Amino acid sequence: MNLTTDYLGLKLRNPLIVGASPFADNGSVAQQLQDAGAAAIVMRSLFEEQIDAEQRALTYHLETPAESNSEATSFFPAYDEYQLAPELYLKQIERLKKQLSIPVIASLNGCRPGGWTDYAVKFEGAGADAIELNLYQLVTDPDVPGDEVEADMLETVRSVTSSVRVPVSVKISAFHTAPANFAMLLQEAGAQGLVLFNRFYQPDFNIEDLEVEPQLKLSDSSELLMRLRWLAIISPNFRKSLSASGGVHSTEDLVKAILAGAHSVQLVSLLLRQGPRMITLLLEGLGEWMTTHGYDNLGEFRGAMNLQRCPDPAAHERANYQRILQSWKV
Repeated sequence: MNLTTDYLGLKLRNPLIVGASPFADNGSVAQQLQDAGAAAIVMRSLFEEQIDAEQRALTYHLETPAESNSEATSFFPAYDEYQLAPELYLKQIERLKKQLSIPVIASLNGCRPGGWTDYAVKFEGAGADAIELNLYQLVTDPDVPGDEVEADMLETVRSVTSSVRVPVSVKISAFHTAPANFAMLLQEAGAQGLVLFNRFYQPDFNIEDLEVEPQLKLSDSSELLMRLRWLAIISPNFRKSLSASGGVHSTEDLVKAILAGAHSVQLVSLLLRQGPRMITLLLEGLGEWMTTHGYDNLGEFRGAMNLQRCPDPAAHERANYQRILQSWKV
């Protein structure tokens, strides 16, 4: 049974990747995940705002006389407020590369072109095998058109991909007007892969204190459905790698993602809930499913349920939409 897969040009022993999360903060935890069967690990994101804050702090200390008002330093976040400040992030890449045999993927998170993308070069210098560029942005300004937002994202991707030799994947949201077209534009901008999708964390309202409360809810299998739809739509035409992120919690979920066209699957919530052993169980389940269905390797069924064989995917989607709605009766 051959479970190997090619993701971003990296030869992985299987399709299971530990997604961007705190797991890579601790070397011993990362080792446990590797021992359980993880084929690669993505570090938590280093954010555009963190990098900008560090640069502002450095400018302050270099350009402000020692006798200046010390209260001014309070405007900058203390470095210990971050789980991994920029320099510590680079050192963690180096530590993980020394300890692990699987690829280490650094994650850079931002939304607009800027100097923060220079850290891609530093990631490469520290030994990262690849870079995951997470384009996370919630546009609230009604005067900003969608094409301007995507133009900024494409410029950011070009800036990163042109500055490094290691492969760069781009993690995007599903909330684009035409995700399939945007995927092709990202490919033209140099992306070696797409990760579908990042998750928007929805705040809640406290109706007693009239405050907005941030909250983090781990994913479940229901979130996979949106990933399956767009993997199936994008995979026939996208020539690079595809990774499903969000909603994989069982062998069935894993198989579905590959059938839709995924080269790899990223796990976080499942591992946070149940630990590294779930990687081993998923791989065992995948092997059993492949044996039952007569497959020797992943390539034999990857994309078998994408929309390549459908002459008009848009009409197919509209037809299913109408059929589902007509099935409800009261």
